[in-house]
Amino acid sequence: METEKFDYIVIGAGPAGLASAQYAARGGLKTLVLDMAGAGGQVLQINELENYPGVYPVVNGAEFMENMKVQAEAFGARIEMQNVSSIDKKGDVFSVATKKVVYEAPYLCIATGAIHRDLGVPGEENLKGRGVSYCAVCDGPFFRNKKIFVIGGGDSACSEAIYLSTLSKDVTIVHRRDSFRAQKAVVDKMLAAGVKPVYDSVVKSINGTNKVESLTLQNVKTGEETVVETDAVFIFTGMLPQTELVDMLPKDQAGYIITNDEMETNVPGLFAAGDVRSKSFRQVVTAVSDGAIAAHKACELKLHKK
Repeated sequence: METEKFDYIVIGAGPAGLASAQYAARGGLKTLVLDMAGAGGQVLQINELENYPGVYPVVNGAEFMENMKVQAEAFGARIEMQNVSSIDKKGDVFSVATKKVVYEAPYLCIATGAIHRDLGVPGEENLKGRGVSYCAVCDGPFFRNKKIFVIGGGDSACSEAIYLSTLSKDVTIVHRRDSFRAQKAVVDKMLAAGVKPVYDSVVKSINGTNKVESLTLQNVKTGEETVVETDAVFIFTGMLPQTELVDMLPKDQAGYIITNDEMETNVPGLFAAGDVRSKSFRQVVTAVSDGAIAAHKACELKLHKK
């Protein structure tokens, strides 16, 4: 099998991965980015990106990520659409295996992100970005003073419902159980903010043609179905960090990779950046920051090796 050598390999071509590639290549590292789906990540689901500093008027996520890709390539990064099958380390060198090529580098950044746990109901996929959202900070302002439904019952769902209640007085949260799993203090604050709870219920379908118009809810105890009108549905039923390639790394309780402030894992030369790592706030801007920090540290380590 063919082998190619690089200074720095990034797995994942979302905001963290492309930012890391840009900074690494600009810093003089021979840089490779690998991603099975090409450049984009979750940002491709954002219809209007309005809260990235310095990017205004709004752009859509696909345009934003295409610009990041072109910028990284302009500095010399190489971006390949390939699936990584395994990662190994021999001495100070990482081996990243794909179907036809093994890529080697002394520094490796995992920027594989996390995926939202979908409800898997009719209408969800078709209406993503048109009323179906998984990020209140990203999309909440588009539904100011509109009718909003939140799906979930943990800390994340309740916290996001609190935020959304600052944008609209008509926020309802739907939970499949008869009590919330979130911390009592968070639930109390949510209810005090005027968020209306619907217990013992699940979403059967999200309805609408060009945008979300209603939800079909089912009571899990009685089986009764009801249709409720809404302008938006925010789904917070958990995240799945994509850590399959590096399952040996220490993770937090939610499964996110633990790093230090310079994005270093407990394996020398191995970094993690973006939504795959353990942190308190996941946004495009924080992912980009992670990627830049990881690349900067890799450049420092290479410089000190000389």
